[in-house]
Amino acid sequence: MCSVWVGYYWLSQNASQNIYIEIVFNVLYWLFRINILWIAIVIFLENKNPSRTVAWLLVLTLIPLLGFLCYILFGRSYRKKSLSKSKHLADSDRLLHAAKVQQGLIDYIELPNSGNAHNKRLMQLILNNAKAPFSLKNEINVLTNGINKFNRLIGCIERAKEHIHIEYFIIKDDQIGNEIRRLLIEKAKKGVKVRLIYDAVGSFRLSKYYIDSLKRAGVEVYPFFPVAFPLFSRDLNYRNHRKIVVVDGVVGFVGGLNIGDEYLGKSNRFNFWRDTHLEIKGEAVYALQTIFLNDWNYVSKQVVDGAQYFPEHLIEKQALIQIVASGPDSEWQAILQAFYKMMASATDKIWITTPYLVPEESLMMGLKTAALSGVDVRIIIPSQPDHFFVYWASQSNIEALLEAGVKIYQYKNGFIHSKIMIVDRLSATVGTTNLDIRSLEINFEVNAFIYDVPTIIRLEEDFVKDLSECNEFILEHFKNRRFRNKVLEALGRLVSPLQ
Repeated sequence: MCSVWVGYYWLSQNASQNIYIEIVFNVLYWLFRINILWIAIVIFLENKNPSRTVAWLLVLTLIPLLGFLCYILFGRSYRKKSLSKSKHLADSDRLLHAAKVQQGLIDYIELPNSGNAHNKRLMQLILNNAKAPFSLKNEINVLTNGINKFNRLIGCIERAKEHIHIEYFIIKDDQIGNEIRRLLIEKAKKGVKVRLIYDAVGSFRLSKYYIDSLKRAGVEVYPFFPVAFPLFSRDLNYRNHRKIVVVDGVVGFVGGLNIGDEYLGKSNRFNFWRDTHLEIKGEAVYALQTIFLNDWNYVSKQVVDGAQYFPEHLIEKQALIQIVASGPDSEWQAILQAFYKMMASATDKIWITTPYLVPEESLMMGLKTAALSGVDVRIIIPSQPDHFFVYWASQSNIEALLEAGVKIYQYKNGFIHSKIMIVDRLSATVGTTNLDIRSLEINFEVNAFIYDVPTIIRLEEDFVKDLSECNEFILEHFKNRRFRNKVLEALGRLVSPLQ
C-alpha cells in the first residue's frame, strides 16, 4: 500500500505538468480500492471456511496491493460453478446406470470383503457422492516405484492395438519422457489412436518441439486449462493432478507417478523417489476410461464415446474396486468424504503414506480421535521438502497429532511421494490425492478404493518396509525443535488456508 501512496504523492507533485495524469491516477486508485472492497465482500460471502476467510481478509488489509494480486492469481473460486456445468460433456450412461442400480442393492448383495458394515457404508457413500459403481472382476498389480511402473507401462503401450489414452499432471522432456514420446509416435504411425492430456501448469516446461512432434505423427494432444503465463495465472487454482493411462480399454494405470526421470530416482535433488502406482485389468478400467473421456471431451470440445472404448474383457479374478474422481466440477468433495469415512470407521489401524500432511479440519480431527480411541494411527511423510511452504505447513501439524497418540515417521531414503491409506485390512486407497487442502478441495484427482484383501496385504508389506527406512518423531524431542523451525511452521500454517 505504501508504494501506491508514494506514487500518488509523486504524481501530485508533478501534476502541474500534466493534469490528465492526476485524473487517470485518481480513477485507477479508486477503482483499485473498489476492487479491494468487492473482493473482501466476495470472500466474506462465499468462503465457507472461517480460517481461510480471515486469512484472506488479513492479507487484503495488511498488504492490499500484494493481497489483491494474490487473490486474483490464486484465490478466486468463481469458476467452480461454471466448471460443474460445463465439464461433464460425456458422462458414461452405462456407469451412471450401474451406480444407481447398485445404490438400491448394496444392502442385499454379497461381495468379497463387503460383509463388514464399514465397507458397505463406504461403498454406499462413494456410490452416492461420486456416482462411482464398484466392480468385482478385476486384477490389480501394485507397482512399487518408478522402474516397475514404467516397465509395465512401456510394455502395455508397445502391445496397444486400438487406442492409447494418457493423462498426466507432469510430463518432462527428458530421457523417460522422450522414450514415451517415441513410443506414442511409433504407435500413432501404425494406426493406433493416441490421445494425450497434459496439465498446462504442471507441464509448463514441456517444449513446443515435444508437443509438435507428437501432433505431426498423428497424436492428438491437448493441454488442460492452458494459461498464457503459467506462473501468474488465476487458473493455477484448478489443476488436473490426475495420472491416468488406459490402453485398448482393458488395461489401466493410476497412482502417484508422473512422467519424468526424477520419478526413476535420476535427480540431483533426490537420490531416490519412493512412489506407488497401480496396474488394473478388468471392469474397473471402464471407470478410468470414463474419467479420461470426460476430461478429453472437455479439453478438446469433441464428443468421444462408444462401445469400442469399453470392450469385453476376459478377467475372472475377483478384486473389489471403486474408482473415484473428485474436483471442482464435483457436486461433493467425494475423495475427502471417503477419507473421512475410512478414518471414522477404523477400529484397528489407519496407516497413511503422504508427501504432504496438511489435512483439512475434519480429517485432522478424525486422525486425532482415532488415535485417542486406541486405533493404531501411523503416518509416513518425507524428511526433505519438494515444496517449501507445504513442507513447513506439514511440520506445523506434527505436534498436535503426536500429542493425540498418532505415530509419525520421516522417510530417510530419498523422497516419498506415495498416496496411500490402509484401514483395518478391510479397505485401502491408492491414487493421486495428497493429504492436503489443494488436493482435497481444489485439484482434479482420482483414487482407487480397494476392498481386496490380497492387494491390501501387499500394500501393508510395502508400508512396513518403508517404516524400516524411517525415523520416528518423538514428542519430547520435537517440542525442543529450533525456534527457526517454529517460525517456518507458523509461516507455512498461515499460508496453507490461502490455497
